[in-house]
Amino acid sequence: MLEYSWPTLLATAFIVLLAYSVYGFTGFGAAIVGIPLLAHFYPLRFAVPMMLVFDLCAGLMFGLRDRKHAGGIELLWLAPFVLIGMALGIVLLINVEERWLLMVLGSFVLIYALRNLFDGKNPLSISRGWALPVGVIGGSLTSMFGTGGPIYVMYLAGRIPDVSALRASLGILIFGTALVRLCLFSASGFYNQPSLLPLAFLLAPLGFLGYWLGSRLHARLPAKNTSQAVWLLLVCGGGSLLWRSILM
Repeated sequence: MLEYSWPTLLATAFIVLLAYSVYGFTGFGAAIVGIPLLAHFYPLRFAVPMMLVFDLCAGLMFGLRDRKHAGGIELLWLAPFVLIGMALGIVLLINVEERWLLMVLGSFVLIYALRNLFDGKNPLSISRGWALPVGVIGGSLTSMFGTGGPIYVMYLAGRIPDVSALRASLGILIFGTALVRLCLFSASGFYNQPSLLPLAFLLAPLGFLGYWLGSRLHARLPAKNTSQAVWLLLVCGGGSLLWRSILM
């Protein structure tokens, strides 16, 4: 039985729809949009595993469609460091006080959004030596908040010039890390929380609807203007989380 008020449930439904519209429009970004907003209504240890259910559904339906185009060598090089980071991230998520987790999440989202709002350019090429810090940092953020995607994008965009291969590689990486997170969260008891799975399955259709809307808008709206609107939303979301963590 769900334990939340109708205003909270309606806000949650809108956030899921919005987050997966962004995912459908850009190919990634559902968690970095959804988690900062959901964190205003739920504890992170509830919101993050709930969002993972949507990520797994989206990955099964959409994330692996173009897997044959993926840059396998780059993924194999990155994967061990991502796993190390994920192990570190789950330890931090379990043991660190919510206030500090919110501060880290708010700071990361705010910095990332401001960078893209005023610059947004990826380097032309990145040395493979960056796989270690990118994997550890991205893996940690993935376990703690599900927001490692932007870190992976910055690295892989500098390693894989072909857009189709890049998108396919991201789909495989995000789906693969989602499976690992499912194991970590299940072992940690996160899915034993009342209402988490019923709420996730209730809202899952909105994730599919959001993806469909985002995919349609991708062909009809100017990408630059839409992206700027997303970055402004993230600036507000990240800044509000950071302010909230300071006041706690």
